[in-house]
Amino acid sequence: MSIEHPFRISSYRNFIFTRFFLTLAYQIIAVVIGWHIYAITNDVLALGLIGLAEAVPALSIALFAGHVADKHNRKKIMQFSMLTMLAGAIGLLIVTLSNYLPAFQVNFIYILVMLIGLGRGFYAPAGQSILTQLVSKEQLVKGSTFYSTTWQIASIAGPASAGFLYNYLGITYSFLVIICLFLMAFTFLSLIKVNKHLVQMKVQSIWLNLAEGIKYVFNNKIILSALSLDLFSVLFGGAVALLPAFAHEILNVGATGLGYLRAAPALGASITMIVFSFYGSFNKPGQTLIFVVAAFGACMIGFGLSTNFYLSLFLLFLSGAFDSISVIIRGAIMQIFVPDDMRGRVSSINTIFIGSSNEIGAFESGVAARFLGLAPSVVFGGMATLTVVLIAQWKAKALKSMKFN
Repeated sequence: MSIEHPFRISSYRNFIFTRFFLTLAYQIIAVVIGWHIYAITNDVLALGLIGLAEAVPALSIALFAGHVADKHNRKKIMQFSMLTMLAGAIGLLIVTLSNYLPAFQVNFIYILVMLIGLGRGFYAPAGQSILTQLVSKEQLVKGSTFYSTTWQIASIAGPASAGFLYNYLGITYSFLVIICLFLMAFTFLSLIKVNKHLVQMKVQSIWLNLAEGIKYVFNNKIILSALSLDLFSVLFGGAVALLPAFAHEILNVGATGLGYLRAAPALGASITMIVFSFYGSFNKPGQTLIFVVAAFGACMIGFGLSTNFYLSLFLLFLSGAFDSISVIIRGAIMQIFVPDDMRGRVSSINTIFIGSSNEIGAFESGVAARFLGLAPSVVFGGMATLTVVLIAQWKAKALKSMKFN
């Protein structure tokens, strides 16, 4: 008997549209702010500080946000979080319209990026854990894969649109579009009807609840190995934060080219996810995860060495394709191996790992580029990723033997 696709459920559809427009807004912000900051400072470290500014508040409240997501109405948490991100976007519009000196403008931008990071910190665990209240258990894998595919599609359209908006319409109209996208996401979120949260947490202090979530992750070798592999590989191997500098200094392609560079990984990921949603299966998901992370690291080494725009695009495309398989496997692990009453807290720990690997990784990339040089820092990061893979291949026995059925 075939399982009904979750897209037939109206609340799930509204959830997907929420995800799409929110991701579109966030991706455009990332490209526009990155290019604007680099145009003002011409400093790779300034690009890394954008990631740090977002990571500090998001990671600081992540565990508490997971506790809140398990205890309170997840839809309301998502609405509050989205309004916080919208306020940050409006603030960015005002600051970039102002006549402040460049140094003051950059500092205000970092502060507003922190506000957006705060909103994302609360949104992530609630958004990741609400899926079980929208679809049946049998629909979770399809629902999770389609949810991730939506993110990837928006991650293609967002950066490509951002390059066009910034180049031809300017930063003011770019932020007006971003604000409209946030409002559209909020509208679809408001239309979601969430099933009653039936699972109740134990009556105990917040600290015991948080400790219970941490203990669960660290005692589950499969979850811990998968999250650790992602943490260290992307922490060292990611090059996205440095793309404005690559577009300007090495590839000479401007803001439009930057949009294409930012979109290339998402294009590779989307195509891969669509194929896997229809034809994919994993006989050895743990071993597959280790292999695709190694391939991701190899792509980063190639990207760091490339001086050709089209070769760089292709390598970023491949890196997204390999990373998307990692996302599918880790998403399935989170849905299959985590009980619902722990889902918010475990998702918040997942947010810490992912946030560390992405935003803190962006800061690490900026620091490495400042001291090692732009291209050598990416090559070094790719080699570090391959080292992490070798360690996982040697030590992560539970992950390698994992099966989904």
